[in-house]
Amino acid sequence: MTGDFNIRDNLWDSDYLHHSIHSNLLIDIAESIHLGFFFPSNYIPTRYSDNNHNLNLVNDLIFPRYRLEELKKHSIHPKWRLVPNYALLMVTIPIFEKYIQTKKHMIVKDSDNEKNFVNELIKAIRTINTDSISDCESLEHMVQSLAYTMERI
Repeated sequence: MTGDFNIRDNLWDSDYLHHSIHSNLLIDIAESIHLGFFFPSNYIPTRYSDNNHNLNLVNDLIFPRYRLEELKKHSIHPKWRLVPNYALLMVTIPIFEKYIQTKKHMIVKDSDNEKNFVNELIKAIRTINTDSISDCESLEHMVQSLAYTMERI
């Protein structure tokens, strides 16, 4: 999760002396979906004032997923501004060379195979019990179970 949250706080802006209750709420929301705040590798403002009367601010934040260690390292690039006052935040995502085997299944449109597949899929979907979905893990399990069922049809 990333963006301009328009929350000034001493948690992420050392030039600002106050703590905001809105920061706590933002962090609580992020943690509820398994995201965490991490400092950039270069600790500088993300919004630059266009006049001398306003301070430069840290408003733009990145909340990566907790378990994705490689996404915890991000940086701010003030010279790469896409809009005049905002610095670009950049995350480098490593891509490893890996062969992923894929299969392609095809069913001829309006064929008996298509009708049978759709009917079996409808039956499988009707048997899904959504009462047991209480968190992301149970949702993921249910989706994987449906995918497994679709592969066997």
